[in-house]
Amino acid sequence: MERDEALARMQEAAVLWSVCQGMAAQLVDAACELLVAGLDGLNLAMLAGVHVRHADEEVPDMLEAALTEAGLSYYPPGSRAGQEAAVRVMASRAVAGLLPPLDLAAWAHSTIGHDTLALAERLVELDDVYDTLEYTDLTEKDVSDEILAEARRIVGTAGTTVDRECVPTGPHGMPPAA
Repeated sequence: MERDEALARMQEAAVLWSVCQGMAAQLVDAACELLVAGLDGLNLAMLAGVHVRHADEEVPDMLEAALTEAGLSYYPPGSRAGQEAAVRVMASRAVAGLLPPLDLAAWAHSTIGHDTLALAERLVELDDVYDTLEYTDLTEKDVSDEILAEARRIVGTAGTTVDRECVPTGPHGMPPAA
């Protein structure tokens, strides 16, 4: 795995973990990938050395230092900044074609919810529209197109996009269970 790809994977894993959508063991795996890709550092090595059985207990205490050492952003669990970053990650997946638009809206609705984060509000509303299609003149494609347009707008606010092919996804674009 290339260094930039490993950095992107670690950042995404950390972002999704901050909104309870990723597992601590995935952060350990991503730290290992960073070491293999040539990054070095004591905190990163300590994170990579955590046994996956103990990841849930040990990773939270190590993550911020390891991310800082790698030059990546740390988002405290439940933080608004972490939520915004997670919305951008998931929108990027939809724009890249790795996440169906309707799954993006469902994810935003279930993870972020109504009236919580302005960046995600339109996605949450569009999930409601999808749920009531039989009462409108819209088609599923119409709603999917609107969701994708909103995802493009969200990704545009992030400034840049990253190749997401290295990130496995499960239902609703969430990382698969280990």
